[in-house]
Amino acid sequence: MAMSTRSHEKPTAGAAHAAFLWSRLGSILAVAPLGVWTVIHLWNNLAVFSGERAWEAAVTEHTSPVSLAVTTAIVLLPLGIHTGWGLARLATSRPNNRRYGFFANFKYLLQRVSAVGVLAFLGAHLWLAFLRPRLVEHRPEPFRDIAAEMRHHPPTLVVYLLGTLGVAYHLANGLTGVAMGWGVVATQAGLRKADRVAAVIFALLLAMSWGAIYGLWNAGLPFTPGVD
Repeated sequence: MAMSTRSHEKPTAGAAHAAFLWSRLGSILAVAPLGVWTVIHLWNNLAVFSGERAWEAAVTEHTSPVSLAVTTAIVLLPLGIHTGWGLARLATSRPNNRRYGFFANFKYLLQRVSAVGVLAFLGAHLWLAFLRPRLVEHRPEPFRDIAAEMRHHPPTLVVYLLGTLGVAYHLANGLTGVAMGWGVVATQAGLRKADRVAAVIFALLLAMSWGAIYGLWNAGLPFTPGVD
C-alpha cells in the first residue's frame, strides 16, 4: 500500500512543479518581451505626429525579411505562451471574497475581463494591421488606410479606444501580480505602493495609446477608406 501511495503522489508533485514553472514563465513573459515591446510599439506609433512617412518608417517598415521574422517570433511566440497560460488560469482561478477585500477582487475581475477583451483586440489587430496586409496584399499596411479607418469608420475608432484601454490596464495591473508572484512585494504596505506605481504606468500607457489614436484620427481627414 505504501508503494502504491507514493506512486500516485509523484505525478501530483510533478504536475504541481510543472504548473509552478508555467506560472513563472507565463508571468515573466508578460514583462519581457511583451511588456517592453508594447511600450516600444506605442512609442513608435507616436511618430504619427511627425507625418505619414515617419509613421510608416517607425511602425511598419523593417530593414530586412530576417528582421521582420525575428520581430514576429519575439512577439508572437511569447504572446502564444502567455495566452495559453492565461486561458488556463481563467478556467481554474476564481475570486476569493472571504480572504480578500472588495478592491482586490474587483481588480482581479477587471484583470480577467480585460484579458478576454485584449485577446480579441490583439487577434483582430494582428490580423488586420500586420498579417493580412503582408500575406494577402504583400505589403505593410499603408498609413492612409489606418488613418482613414480611424477617421471615417467609428466602430474601428471605438474598438481601438477600448482595446488599448484594456491593454493598458492589463499590463499595468499585471505588473503588480508579477511583483507579488516573484516575491518583490510581500506586505500590505508594499502592495499599496505597487498599486500606486501601477496606476501611474496605466495612465502613461493610456496617454501614449490614445495620443497615437488621436494622431491617426486627425491625420485621416484627407483620406477616404479604400481609395489610394
